[in-house]
Amino acid sequence: MSAAPDPAAYIELACATAYSFLHGACAPGEMVERALRLGHKGIGIADRNTVSGVVRAKIAIERLQEEGIEVPEDFQLVTGARLVFADGTSDIIAYPETRHGWGRLTRLLTAGNRRAKKGECTLYLSDLLEHVDDLLLIALPGATLELLETLRKAAPRRVWLGAVMNRAGRDARQLVQAQALADKARVPLIAINDALYASPEDRPLQDVMTAIRLHTTVHKAGRSLLAHAERHLKDGAEMRRLFAACPDAVAETQRFLARIGFRLEHLQYEYPHEPVPHGWAAQDWLEHLVMQAAHKRYGEVLPEKAAKLIAKEFALIRQERYAHYFLTVHDIVRYARENCEPPILCQGRGSAANSIVCFLLGVTSIDPMEHDLLFSRFLSAERKEPPDIDVDFEHERREEVIQYVYRRYGRERAGIAGTVIHYRARSAVREVGKALGLSEDVTERMGSTVWGSYASTYERKRVEESGFDPDEPEIARLNHFVQRILNLPRHLSQHVGGFVLTQGRLDELVPIHNAAMDGRTFIEWDKDDIDALKLMKVDVLALGMLTCLSKSFDLMRRHGLGDHTLELDLKADDAAVYDMLCKGDSIGVFQVESRAQMNMLPRLKPRIFYDLVIQVAIVRPGPIEGDMVHPYLRRRCGEEKVEFPSPSPQYPRNELHDVLNKTCGVPLFQEQAMQLAITAAAFTDEEANKLRRAMATFRNVGTIHTLREKMVGGMVARGYKQDFAERCFRQIEGFGSYGFPESHAQSFARLVYVSAWLKCHHPAVFTCALLNS
Repeated sequence: MSAAPDPAAYIELACATAYSFLHGACAPGEMVERALRLGHKGIGIADRNTVSGVVRAKIAIERLQEEGIEVPEDFQLVTGARLVFADGTSDIIAYPETRHGWGRLTRLLTAGNRRAKKGECTLYLSDLLEHVDDLLLIALPGATLELLETLRKAAPRRVWLGAVMNRAGRDARQLVQAQALADKARVPLIAINDALYASPEDRPLQDVMTAIRLHTTVHKAGRSLLAHAERHLKDGAEMRRLFAACPDAVAETQRFLARIGFRLEHLQYEYPHEPVPHGWAAQDWLEHLVMQAAHKRYGEVLPEKAAKLIAKEFALIRQERYAHYFLTVHDIVRYARENCEPPILCQGRGSAANSIVCFLLGVTSIDPMEHDLLFSRFLSAERKEPPDIDVDFEHERREEVIQYVYRRYGRERAGIAGTVIHYRARSAVREVGKALGLSEDVTERMGSTVWGSYASTYERKRVEESGFDPDEPEIARLNHFVQRILNLPRHLSQHVGGFVLTQGRLDELVPIHNAAMDGRTFIEWDKDDIDALKLMKVDVLALGMLTCLSKSFDLMRRHGLGDHTLELDLKADDAAVYDMLCKGDSIGVFQVESRAQMNMLPRLKPRIFYDLVIQVAIVRPGPIEGDMVHPYLRRRCGEEKVEFPSPSPQYPRNELHDVLNKTCGVPLFQEQAMQLAITAAAFTDEEANKLRRAMATFRNVGTIHTLREKMVGGMVARGYKQDFAERCFRQIEGFGSYGFPESHAQSFARLVYVSAWLKCHHPAVFTCALLNS
């Protein structure tokens, strides 16, 4: 027998977040934090025809716990969706009671997505009735007796009628009518606030987002805007006061919460089984393939170092049960090389290049045995994260591989990962300015001072640079809302090629959408969501240089100039190639043809393959902003002494030598930053992994600054000088703009060498292939 409801408790079960895409004004994390501050026992996230924001709410709870903010053990995140129908049926909120119910909800949303164009979901009441198993349903105000009776027959004891008291002037009368309707339909009445934002102060932002959605201005939106600021989360006392005439409706929220047994943690992922032949276990088949390749490459008796690396990786793959994942990636690469005519050139990159298993399977072309790469950067038991392998294919033929994946696993088991497009500085200035009624020339002028389309901040100095006064009321108002909307989701799109594959139905794990491109489907969770739920992702990416190399090799075969692959000259020790690069003659060569790279080549003077690895990594915003470039060049050229500061006498004197020796004492790679933190600042493996995750790459701004005190304080406590610790942190902080893992640089350096070899020895072939690519 369940305990009686706490009369003081209330749970909001109708929360829309910014993932309702311009229908809600706050991020899921803001809604969760507000619910916790108000003392709620839980919160229900139900966005419009989507579950794209629910994992962000889960991540927010975990982040709060990491920051030491108390989250009650009984606080419950309830995840569902607000179903908006195309047939005139009033909105219904659906929450899964069980794991099976979650699968029914995601298949329901998939059905609506697949019959509509990208960005839309066309649902009918019949869809809900077909997928109603184990779903708890809250019919929102506007529901008819006929609808309630239809739902009750389809889902007995799983239907509620929602009631709101939003101070619209007729609340008391409407509450009486709602109670009478619920009694007649024989369903419980439940109190909701239908929240669109966290606090009353968020209402103006809601108005701006409404104006953006309706392509109008706040001044012209009229009755399309909310009449008041009551659609925020309220505490239990306020809800009991509002529903004083019907107190049981508030208590019903606890009974509803008690019914829900599903948690996002219940989503168990299973790798596809296809790549394993009948009669073989996945681990045994993987080891068989790898050992075959190892003996073919290294001989009948394996070198001791190779044998140890293979055994170590086998043990971890077996322990973490990742064999199916490696076999799945191998299967995709095998298809490209063996089942396509002509074969498609491909190469794995990123941290996968640290793995000798990936190398022997043909997924990567960098031998970790020769280059001493760190396997734990790719996979370790401490990280508790699934591996992530990125594979580049010829850009003109990648679609062949993508369609093979869809054919092999089926649309219900394979989908490209989603990408949430967020508001950045330029788009925020432009769209908020329109909503506030500013002219296009004003918004264009203000946005023109932002560097890069993906800038995620808009500072006061940008306003001043555009010639406007930041304190002028209209400009100040614009800037205020720009700051609020920055980094909120704008719309859902597809990842460039990250596939999520499952043994069971993918559409029972997450809803699937149609992409704008014919023949493509994608899921509505992005990389961060996938990582949080520990789902498998393999990136099927496109690279133009692989097309160029493929055409070059084809031309060479046709003209009797040799039969080559990416394994061309694995030792990469051709002096003529390095002579050419030292002159800065690198037009057309992968990654080193920019003006900055061409200026760097004669200064760095690459003579061995590892020099190319550094060349790829050093001409990046991260190392430049972190002041790594000039110290490295001075030390390399002998203009500055290579020094490795020592800690206090009780610690190993040369502990930094092994970490930074290959780069003259300057941290250039993410792996070095992690090892520096572990060695010099006494980071635990878990803390070092947080540092790795904070070192965001490409267009994302990291959160490295949150680890500053730990890093600098830890180094000083071990006897390093304050200025050295500060300098190390500044260098690592540079990775927040763009910092390479060493393994990624190794993979790219391989293509640098191969393309440079072709340019050096077969310039006509290379030029022809380049023009045709």
